[in-house]
Amino acid sequence: MKSLSAAAIAEMVKGTVIGDAAKTCTGVAGVRDAQDNTISFVGSKKYQHQLETTAAGIVLINKDLEKEPLNGRTFVVCDHVDLAFAKVLEFFAPEPVVYAPGIHPAASVDPTAKLGKNVHIGACAVIDRNAEVGDNTVILPGAYIGVEAKVGSDCYIAPNAVVMFRCTLGNKVVLHPGVVIGGDGFGFIPGPQGLVKVPQTGIVEIGNDVEIGANTTIDRARFGKTRIKDNVKIDNQVMVAHNVEIGESSILVAQCGVAGSAELGRGVIIAAQAGVNGHITIGDGAQVAGTSGVVKSLPAGAIAMGTPAEGQREFMTRYTLPKKVEKLQAKINELAAEIEKLKAEK
Repeated sequence: MKSLSAAAIAEMVKGTVIGDAAKTCTGVAGVRDAQDNTISFVGSKKYQHQLETTAAGIVLINKDLEKEPLNGRTFVVCDHVDLAFAKVLEFFAPEPVVYAPGIHPAASVDPTAKLGKNVHIGACAVIDRNAEVGDNTVILPGAYIGVEAKVGSDCYIAPNAVVMFRCTLGNKVVLHPGVVIGGDGFGFIPGPQGLVKVPQTGIVEIGNDVEIGANTTIDRARFGKTRIKDNVKIDNQVMVAHNVEIGESSILVAQCGVAGSAELGRGVIIAAQAGVNGHITIGDGAQVAGTSGVVKSLPAGAIAMGTPAEGQREFMTRYTLPKKVEKLQAKINELAAEIEKLKAEK
């Protein structure tokens, strides 16, 4: 059984022990469910009250929570508790599943497809005509790699993920279950007998080290490319429309959506259930709060919230104004009552 002492954790995360440095735990748990033999963490003053109630034997905390041990708990003080706890999780994590190179007898690999070295193709996976799969890539049961599609080296394609025709994936790409890369973009125009479909003739191009969550869809371009650049991380159930460009190291969180031809810069964060209008630009490092609706372009570094999305200062001013008016009205009513009282006394 794996175990870690507080001293070993402090050395691992470059932290400091407060309490019993010899205290040893054999696993990890959430702060509310933890027991004396498990390690947990509290990373924000918002949750500091949990330090008094948790049963965790060792608790990782940020420097602004540094305090003497409570109820016999041992603390490890870290510069960045989330990163530190990730290292502890990695230590206790089970060994990753290893997939032996080879093609399952129930898989379908077209004779014209090109497979690299040490590729694993699972049962009922389909590699279609002239598709290419790079070295050490794992394609699990039920996945589909379309005609002339290209998948790079060291990729992980989960069950029922789909890479449609001519789309390309770089190296170290992870597609979780149900991802669809290269479905048709949503393009229709009114015709004399109803809506007429506009051909979607482009592709999707995924860069290196990209991870895409379960049931996310990334549409092929109407023409040219829908681009997801290097190191982008996309959560589950995200919608990226045709001809969108997502800049390097950006993050798209669950159930957000980006409409056609929008361009996101480097390091952009789009939080859960936010929507980005089509044909606008989101500058490098901009952040969009959850459930916000962005209808016009944002400059680099902007923080936008609300619907329609606006700057943080403007949003907070508008949000707090009704309460201020309500308090002001109450004060006016109080003063009016005092005036009437004084009049009556005369």
